[in-house]
Amino acid sequence: MPVNSIFGNTIDLLGKTLDLRAKRQVLISANLANVETPGYTPSDVTFESELKSALTKGSIDTPPANPRHIPLRHGSQSLEMVQGTVVQAPDANAGLDGNGVEMESEMSRLAENQIMYNASVQLLVKKFEGMKMAIRGTL
Repeated sequence: MPVNSIFGNTIDLLGKTLDLRAKRQVLISANLANVETPGYTPSDVTFESELKSALTKGSIDTPPANPRHIPLRHGSQSLEMVQGTVVQAPDANAGLDGNGVEMESEMSRLAENQIMYNASVQLLVKKFEGMKMAIRGTL
């Protein structure tokens, strides 16, 4: 039995979220590493609207061939296609050297992204703990 049929597309959503948050972490780290590079424009990845769109468009049930069969869900296929969009995010207060990185805002975004990543990991762990309890029959 595939994992999707047990949890719907929650596992796929959390996995994709972890991938995209890791991608954001790399970009923010690159921004911080280039805080003193002349002419550097900071980057970010946007993905929240793409995830929402994939969930609403991709969660359509396919009617089963037999009324006693479970309908198929296509949400995971849509989620797989979400890659996020890397955008250049120049700061309005760029320095004289043209560097648009503001260390304080990048550090704040780094902390927020890490918190959201950890929350997604915790949700994923809870899903698998529930599965383990169901297998053991200790619900």
